[in-house]
Amino acid sequence: MPALRTLVLLDTYLMHISEFQQLISQKYEKRDRQRGTPATFMWFVEEVGELATALVSTDQKNKEEEFADVFAWLCTLANINDVDLEKACAKYTGNNVKGFKPK
Repeated sequence: MPALRTLVLLDTYLMHISEFQQLISQKYEKRDRQRGTPATFMWFVEEVGELATALVSTDQKNKEEEFADVFAWLCTLANINDVDLEKACAKYTGNNVKGFKPK
């Protein structure tokens, strides 16, 4: 199986998903765990709604900001539920991709 290539661009630095998830953990995990999954999920959903609004606009910068917000909140949810997103994404790499039907 080829190496998992999961990188995030932050400023001019490419970062693995696991590194970004760890960064989010270091900055926010204590408070996020106190808030709990249900309330954190509601914040995530609110960000998804903001992304939906941005997607119908022509403001590219706003789209980028909202994608980043959704990804950060997804990392938060993963952190407080002990999910390694980079490992979870491995199901979409390689030759045996599950969940997709060939066209």
